[in-house]
Amino acid sequence: MRDFALETYFSKWEFSARYHMTASDLESLSVADLLAMATPQDRDAFAQQWLGYTETHGHPELREEISKTYDTVAPSDILCFAGAEEGVYAAMRVLLDKDDHAIVVVPNYQAAETLPLDICAVSGVPLDGADKWSLDIDRVRKEIRPNTKLISINFPNNPTGAVLERGRFDALVELCRARGIYLFSDEVYRLIERDPAIRLPQVADVYERGLSLNVMSKAYGLPGLRVGWIATQDAQILQKMERYKHYLSICNAAPSERLAIIALRARDEILGRNRALTSQNADKLGAFFSEFPDLFDWTRPDGGCVGFPRYKGPQSTDSFCEDLVSKAGLLLLPPKVYRSELLETPQDRFRIGFGRAGIDEGLAAFRAYLKSNQGA
Repeated sequence: MRDFALETYFSKWEFSARYHMTASDLESLSVADLLAMATPQDRDAFAQQWLGYTETHGHPELREEISKTYDTVAPSDILCFAGAEEGVYAAMRVLLDKDDHAIVVVPNYQAAETLPLDICAVSGVPLDGADKWSLDIDRVRKEIRPNTKLISINFPNNPTGAVLERGRFDALVELCRARGIYLFSDEVYRLIERDPAIRLPQVADVYERGLSLNVMSKAYGLPGLRVGWIATQDAQILQKMERYKHYLSICNAAPSERLAIIALRARDEILGRNRALTSQNADKLGAFFSEFPDLFDWTRPDGGCVGFPRYKGPQSTDSFCEDLVSKAGLLLLPPKVYRSELLETPQDRFRIGFGRAGIDEGLAAFRAYLKSNQGA
């Protein structure tokens, strides 16, 4: 397997940098804070949880709560995983073989292209930065081959924060349906849109060959639980992924499943808090970047908690990010992390995160660095 550039970069800096300004998750909770949201019955169930193996599919109560976040998906249409990454891995291994072809949007979360590339031929379709990072459905259509098995999308997108227009989303679903192509949709930032009116349906609800990936890590801000899932109406694919999971985690951690149940039952409170926080932080980023118009171009992302600003300063963007973390202890993700083997990616953009509390301290350090090192 290819080196996972993002995680390799994080392994060096994530826990040593003083200001983590590129986090892809929302502000988390302590176990005590989460348990305070639970009913007495759920707190007791957590305290009395037997620490044996759990069901490979996921606890029945967990799948029941997950199903309530969909319009048509039943608990039997859901398979839980140890985080989203295991779900991506299992799905790609089950859906693709060496004679297949896959199409992936670019830029992307690296696993979305690296895993298919380890299996079969893969084509990239760019998100257009000049068109609000939208997806050209005609370009997707042109990339389809007789052996195209899968199209992989991610909206709200990491790293751009873009949300595909509903008309293009519907056209993509119909294109996949007409060709019998599986549509794998990474929906981990869904429910954290700036405007609920642009929220897309979940693919598993609207397409019989759609697979919806989600996780407690992003919109819910609970990555430490390591609970993710895939929902699909395709029972045969679900069963194959379940069998594949037997070679991976086998099952989820029982305490994490109990805590995920509590979080999903308190989802309105958690998501409301997280939407308010990301909206406030997006405003703060907009104000910050407006102080330095000669150095940055910034567009407020449609959804999620990450953005992809352009750096216009005198050095390369990679060097800028590395100098910033070395001198100021402020971590951003440089463009080299988002290089693709499929298409050229912007080399003048970096990822910044705005889902966590305490952004003011990081922005103050960022401002001080710019004024002392960039002549701003």
